[in-house]
Amino acid sequence: MDGVLGRERAAREAQRLQRQLRWLDDSRGTEVVWEGRRLVNFSSNDYLGLAQDSRLKRAAVEAANQWGAGSGAARLVCGTLPVHRELELTIANFKGTAAALAFGSGYAAAVGAICALVGSEDVIILDKLVHASLVDGARLSGAKIRVFRHNDVDDLRKILRWARQKRTDATRVLVVTESVFSMDGDCAPLQEIVELKDEFGAWLMLDEAHALGALGPGRRGLAEALAVATRIEVQMGTLGKAVGSTGGFIAGSAALIDHLVNSARSFIFSTAPGPAAVAAARTGLEVIASDEGEKLRAKLLNNVNALTADQKFTMPIPRQNGCCAAIIPIILGDEQRALAAAEKLKAGGFLVPAIRYPTVARGKARLRITLSAGHTLEQIQTLASALATI
Repeated sequence: MDGVLGRERAAREAQRLQRQLRWLDDSRGTEVVWEGRRLVNFSSNDYLGLAQDSRLKRAAVEAANQWGAGSGAARLVCGTLPVHRELELTIANFKGTAAALAFGSGYAAAVGAICALVGSEDVIILDKLVHASLVDGARLSGAKIRVFRHNDVDDLRKILRWARQKRTDATRVLVVTESVFSMDGDCAPLQEIVELKDEFGAWLMLDEAHALGALGPGRRGLAEALAVATRIEVQMGTLGKAVGSTGGFIAGSAALIDHLVNSARSFIFSTAPGPAAVAAARTGLEVIASDEGEKLRAKLLNNVNALTADQKFTMPIPRQNGCCAAIIPIILGDEQRALAAAEKLKAGGFLVPAIRYPTVARGKARLRITLSAGHTLEQIQTLASALATI
């Protein structure tokens, strides 16, 4: 076995696609220590800087002291602790839905929900650039998979028309997209997609992972910003980005959540998330929903504008649908060029990852900059100067 795997490693290395874990010595807010060097971190999805917030830490410690380090078993076996119930009530209240269900990760939420909602007699329609967890859920479901060109509503209409012609009364059609796409930082044309799925009688699953905390007057995401949240059947989110903890969730109707409790295998057969992470997530959501959450969101957007408006930053930023997200890709194309650029930034004191195939398409290697409300103007200006040398 080792010989076969060794040859596969050599093939990855030849294509500049080999990866290895980074062993950090320390991680505090917007700075990390890697290989003895302190770097400003522009790779984290901790958009509002809550992962190091003292209130989240305190909530985690108190929950661990009260309920223990682990949950013991799956919730259908061992029962639901009060912290789990409180988190789900907080999510539902925050998202404005009847109910919500927490999962151990966003990946588990995606795979569990999709496989519970569609099967071999159904059709699932994915945006070409949706996250790998959504793709894997679609494949595992056994449903007929169709892919529409990224953010192309005309192509989506053609596929929905095809699905209507092929479906029976029992066929379910599920459209899946993201609100903010994780590698390009652009937004889905959500209003048009909602109109289309209603026209053709389909369901819509929206992943708000990179929009929660950053978009909408209540920081609930793009669906809130465009006033279409009540028309979306399956609202997915993560607790491990702007919320500052870990985990994922599905929010929607009471019937949806009841169905997932009984059918989502990644929920049924997984030990419940640990009390510390659950309590931290609840506190993070409460901060986001508060007036302070709006101040943090404003700081985040000010930081995005500070970088993109800096005269030293002359690279074109692919933006669609007027989206201003905290993800800024610098598309370089060649894998080696992207790796070299990341190394040069590291030498200058910055952690900015090189993103390569299969995370993005071949020939689309890039640097992926993510900004946080915790970054200072000085850090951003210094990054802009470093980028100007690439």
